[in-house]
Amino acid sequence: MSDLGKYGEELAQEYLMEQGLRILETNYRFHHAEVDIVAEEGDLLVFCEVKTRHDDSFGAPEQAITPYKAQQIRKVASAYLAKKQIRDRQCRFDVIGVMVTGAAVRLNHMRNAFW
Repeated sequence: MSDLGKYGEELAQEYLMEQGLRILETNYRFHHAEVDIVAEEGDLLVFCEVKTRHDDSFGAPEQAITPYKAQQIRKVASAYLAKKQIRDRQCRFDVIGVMVTGAAVRLNHMRNAFW
């Protein structure tokens, strides 16, 4: 992972904690796929992907979540639920786009970004 990606994930974790979420896991892997953050918001489990960019020449960071990437995140979430023996619990898939331009940082939190 690049330094920029790691920085973006750290910012996203801080942001989520400020919003009252509890971080359960970071960089949770299943085979070759990964979800950046697993968190709790009350009784809700939140699987969050973080995308960080220096500029928007390829679009907003959160637009980098392709249907394939969303599918991979769902697979990792299913594996997480199975491993932890979690059943009948509401889950949500979020994306946080982080734009770092010089000293300026912008976070865009998309709740329920995909199913």
